[in-house]
Amino acid sequence: MSGFGKSQSIKRVEDVRLLTGEGRFIDDTRPDGALVAQFLRSPVAHAEITTLDVAEARAMPGVAAVLTLTDLEAAGLAANVPATCVQNSDGSMGAAPERPALARNRVRYVGEPIALVLAETVMQARDAAEAIAVEFDDLPVHLEIAPGGPQIHDEAPENVAYDWTLGDAEATEAAFAAAARTVTLRVEDNRIIVNSMEPRGVTADWDGSRLHLAFNSQGVWNLKRQMAKALSLDAGAVHITTGDVGGGFGMKAGPYPEHFAVATAAKILGRPCHWMSDRGEAMLTDNAGRDLVSVAELAFDADHRITAYRVDILSNLGAYNSNFGQLIQSQISSRVLTSVYDVQTVHVRARGIYTNTTQTDAYRGAGRPEAIYTLERTMDMAARELGVDPLTLRRKNFIPPAAFPYKTASGEFYDVGEFDRVMSRVAQEADLAGLAERRRASEAKGMLRGVGLSYYLEAILGDPTEGAKVEFAEDGTVNLYVGTQSNGQGHETVYAQFLSDRMGIPVDKIVVVQGDSDLIAKGGGTGGSRSVTVQSVATMATAEAMIANFADFLEGEMGERPEFDGTRFRAPGSNLTPTVMEAAEMARRAGRPELLTHHEETKLPGRSYPNGAHVAEVEIDPETGQLTLDRYTITDDFGNILHPQLAEGQVHGGVAQGFGQAVMEHVGFDETGQLLTGSFMDYAMPRASDMPMMRFTTEPVPSTANPLGMKGCGEAGTVGALAAVTNAALDALWARGVRRVDMPLTPSRVWGWLREAETEAMEGGVAG
Repeated sequence: MSGFGKSQSIKRVEDVRLLTGEGRFIDDTRPDGALVAQFLRSPVAHAEITTLDVAEARAMPGVAAVLTLTDLEAAGLAANVPATCVQNSDGSMGAAPERPALARNRVRYVGEPIALVLAETVMQARDAAEAIAVEFDDLPVHLEIAPGGPQIHDEAPENVAYDWTLGDAEATEAAFAAAARTVTLRVEDNRIIVNSMEPRGVTADWDGSRLHLAFNSQGVWNLKRQMAKALSLDAGAVHITTGDVGGGFGMKAGPYPEHFAVATAAKILGRPCHWMSDRGEAMLTDNAGRDLVSVAELAFDADHRITAYRVDILSNLGAYNSNFGQLIQSQISSRVLTSVYDVQTVHVRARGIYTNTTQTDAYRGAGRPEAIYTLERTMDMAARELGVDPLTLRRKNFIPPAAFPYKTASGEFYDVGEFDRVMSRVAQEADLAGLAERRRASEAKGMLRGVGLSYYLEAILGDPTEGAKVEFAEDGTVNLYVGTQSNGQGHETVYAQFLSDRMGIPVDKIVVVQGDSDLIAKGGGTGGSRSVTVQSVATMATAEAMIANFADFLEGEMGERPEFDGTRFRAPGSNLTPTVMEAAEMARRAGRPELLTHHEETKLPGRSYPNGAHVAEVEIDPETGQLTLDRYTITDDFGNILHPQLAEGQVHGGVAQGFGQAVMEHVGFDETGQLLTGSFMDYAMPRASDMPMMRFTTEPVPSTANPLGMKGCGEAGTVGALAAVTNAALDALWARGVRRVDMPLTPSRVWGWLREAETEAMEGGVAG
């Protein structure tokens, strides 16, 4: 039963439930009688709190409590919201300033929670929050992604949270000094708001000895550990659950102040407490994505081969460390630093800057889209400056198939790769040979057409260890307990399909159980495109062990140890040919319950590295600056694919999110730190009408880092899309003299770049 097995697309089994209103999202599970939580949030970006008087609010009708940080700490809450720090280049650790669940004397961003109101109804809670008397002594605001400015934390001089390096600075400098040509590009990566369909929420209940906390997340086990530590509880006294989740994209992976504040409130009051963010609150307080500036440099020899790569990164962390904030533009980004190119001489310096804004953290791809965007933008500019075809330049610098397994300059071990084959396929599928004719047709209409290529590679992240338990229930169903967490990807379908393929169990008899720390002792959650690969390998191990155990048992029934053919057990000379379901019933009647439940845990020997090529073709109206995505083609190497339709759907969604950031999504703040894009009236997101039909093909090179030969696909679309769309825009504008573009490619910005180029051309003509 080793090997990959079947690959087909069955209908999503969860869709009927979700589309008919039977989903159980966090706001659907609010207990009867639960108090409603409402947070008083800071209206200013940086200030000392001089007055905080909650007496009037506490006396209002329906109000059960109004809590400040002092109240939470008196109930035993340790103040700090957990976060991870990186090691600085000098060996010290990155700054770790306190981030309390509610503000302690000072606020550092608009939306920071100051007090928590618990009341019988939403309106009573809101009225009480508005009645809290709070006064501030304003402080200067720091918003620039640069060292210096008004100090936000004493622990971070010049507002630098960390200063991280990788590579050999001297060797890289020597390579640049000896280079035949060098290319430098400054790349801006704009901040976005995640805007999952379901905003964040949490429900907490304390029964006097045990906490039950339900929240919409990407995994329950980290918060279980963190909550037990924060409240000084034994791990067994904390029960964490997650039901259906309406999108996560990394934003729901980590802890937030609200989780700890609501949990402590339930402990104080002895009643269930429920908080549900509304859209405005979500846009103000959810961890944002991206927001960095990179200066990238490539050194080439006379034959246009890359001899060195150097990058200097300044990233905006927001006002505090988030869960993975310090890791994303340093350790995580560097995993794909040199991507698919054969270059060993590198140096990266990454610094994180605190600003008086909402925190940034993981967003679909978490560091890999940013790294690939920077590199692929620079490769495209290099092709222009060197006078080389963009495909030819990439092809010349690809890691050749014979070089695998390949150790990168950042220490990654790529197991396999055939990048030239993938790129050649996408060039064919995108009909690059017909571009000139399409460009002429656009010009005849007064439009500008451009094409952009991006070759991406990403590293699958997260815990390589995962477990799976299969349980044959008395009602004839089979429970599959998993350690990941669906956020809408279709896990229930693909996991049930895989177990069905392995054990011959009808898909409609399989129930996927997830998101319950009592039922599932440990798990790695969902993130970093890890889920289907790690979970399927664990499920395969469990299925194989159960089949072996059933075969041992059936030997006594059939006279000889049977073999399982994927559907039935068969033994020479026996008329019995039981299915797994029938074997389970035989074991139950024989009093062998130990055969009906089994758990295996597996660890992948290495990461897999999905990769692929994206080709975007855009048309721009030079009179308005409006960009239209006319054609989009993807060829991916995901290795073996379990459910092709779900994989393609993941790519489509990822491309749409990448296009959104590239063309229209952008977070704006005014000079005082007030959010200017706090509603869908001000924050643009792509609609179906903005996206063309996408052409998706695969050129699989099965991974050797797991027995199924799989590579993750959840984030790949976004990783490849940013540079493809932006490179296409620059290509369209190049003939008009535009030499630099940055995301977002909004009509006003594109129009402005065209007018600037016209002015420069006119001034140059006059000067000439």
